[in-house]
Amino acid sequence: MTTSMRTYRRAAVALMLVTASLAGISSPAQATNQIAATGAPGSGDPYFPNSGNGGYDVLHYDLDLRYTPPSDPAVLVGHLTAEATITLLATEDLSSLNFDLRGHEVFAVWVYGSGAKHGKSPAERVPAEWSQMRDDASRVWELAIQLRPKLKAGQRTTIEIEYSGNTGRPVDTTGALYGWVTTADGAMVVNEPDGAATWYPVNDDPEDKATYTFRITVPEGKTAVANGLPDGRPVTTGGWTTWAWEASDPMASYLSTASVGDYVLSYDEGPGGLPIINAIDAGVTGQPLTDTNAALALQPRMMSFLADLFGRYPFEAFGAIVDDDSVGYALETQTRPVYSHLASEYTIAHELGHQWFGNAVSPADWQDIWLNEGWATYIEWLWAEHQGKATVTKQFTDAVAELDRKNLWALNIADPGRDNLFVEQIYRRGGAAIHALRAEVGDAAFFEGAREWLGRYDDSSATTEDFEVVMEEASGQPLDAFFNDWLREPNRPAMP
Repeated sequence: MTTSMRTYRRAAVALMLVTASLAGISSPAQATNQIAATGAPGSGDPYFPNSGNGGYDVLHYDLDLRYTPPSDPAVLVGHLTAEATITLLATEDLSSLNFDLRGHEVFAVWVYGSGAKHGKSPAERVPAEWSQMRDDASRVWELAIQLRPKLKAGQRTTIEIEYSGNTGRPVDTTGALYGWVTTADGAMVVNEPDGAATWYPVNDDPEDKATYTFRITVPEGKTAVANGLPDGRPVTTGGWTTWAWEASDPMASYLSTASVGDYVLSYDEGPGGLPIINAIDAGVTGQPLTDTNAALALQPRMMSFLADLFGRYPFEAFGAIVDDDSVGYALETQTRPVYSHLASEYTIAHELGHQWFGNAVSPADWQDIWLNEGWATYIEWLWAEHQGKATVTKQFTDAVAELDRKNLWALNIADPGRDNLFVEQIYRRGGAAIHALRAEVGDAAFFEGAREWLGRYDDSSATTEDFEVVMEEASGQPLDAFFNDWLREPNRPAMP
């Protein structure tokens, strides 16, 4: 997607939201019902046009969260009181900007150093006018903030937002749990695709990656686990414990987490002494715990294996969060994937593979998700072959047979539709397409192209079209027909 096309799409979203009928506005008395925004209140993603925002690039989120888990495990409602300090860079002249924030009431907004070069400065803190806009029918929740003086393109500012609200069990457009999911002993935080806004103000667009600081205060005895590395030891005062984590690698918002529970932490080392931090909920017992521990013990070997194929592991840490909630969820949250109830060997291989394919290089638009899931599925096959369980060719043949048996070739996995992001075809046909590509271009060009893809777009995002260009360069051959056959055409492709 070119820059000009993205700018056009964001402008179209801005016009749509300005002309929409928005209800439930909450703001200080001096704010009006609508605050004109130069930065569009939407990213323009075809599937989630209301998520993300335009006009700025977030550099850092500093999230100070105080969470009260449910007092009654039969009533899964918690409470979050928080302060978000967001440092950003204007990419155009801005008189105002928007963040995504759903289900929480904002109490105060301050702007630090508007127009300054270095962001937050206590002497420059000034209150800002703001407005919350809510339309549940269209899933539009926006926090619009006035900037006075106007922020010029290329200038930084830091914005501080105080907010709070009850937490429950939010669902995505398909009815699946996501975002800040309240559990009996805390919360399982899994955002994909647009759930980050259920717990902090965010530019919820995979193209806008940022670094993060987390300070999560929970009742004494609870453990809070986030991305990255611990920032000092937890501190307990007055019956509350604050856990601090620092994620210094740029991260898409859907990959952030701040899970809370009765976790027991354990430690291991990956290649070169890389820290591996695992958090297993005390409610995971019996055979699931035995299987989980055996699978987690393989993480260092898996990391070495994948680094040999695709280059060094891309982040500062790895590990796992294994919650005892029984929703059957697994998500590649950056540096510390979340698993529900059980972390199996091949699921760990899948989520570890995502650290390269999906996390280091993220989808520019959600229609490109096959690049995440196809590669992660293929990495499962590579690991199984490495372990002597089944050849990649056998697993490819089995996947094609399953697609045949279920008659699943009709879906265009390069543009599957908003509510088909996680259907079987994205994984099976995606993995099969990756193997067919390897057969088409040969091993040397395939792995050279994969490493070039990861190097060229590291800490960034890209599209299916970008991937095709990289593979054409690596192989020296046109691949339009190949990608159309394996991704888009509704018929079974010719087998390699």
